[in-house]
Amino acid sequence: MHSEYIEERHGGYYIAGTRVSLDSVVYSFNEGQSPEAIQEDFPSLKRAQIYGAIAFYLDHQAEIDKYLADTEREFERNGVPMSEANPDLWERILKARASAPAKQGESHA
Repeated sequence: MHSEYIEERHGGYYIAGTRVSLDSVVYSFNEGQSPEAIQEDFPSLKRAQIYGAIAFYLDHQAEIDKYLADTEREFERNGVPMSEANPDLWERILKARASAPAKQGESHA
């Protein structure tokens, strides 16, 4: 997967040229935050980068959703719960799960 706005580094996806993870933008977007609200949370990002990240996510949604689920499981397996390792990200995940419509055959347990 390639985009001028997203780069793969160290097994993760990042907004190109920044230390901001795609995960952070996707969780905010899935919570219903507008690009302007996301920019308030990440002022180092330009609005075009945020829109580019959202477009990338929407174009590759199945793969990114799988990557996010795999990342969550990996954090949980590493012994330090994500809720402790990164409480802000964990809170975003919980909010996104609560507000995301369940896909047929899935439950958010």
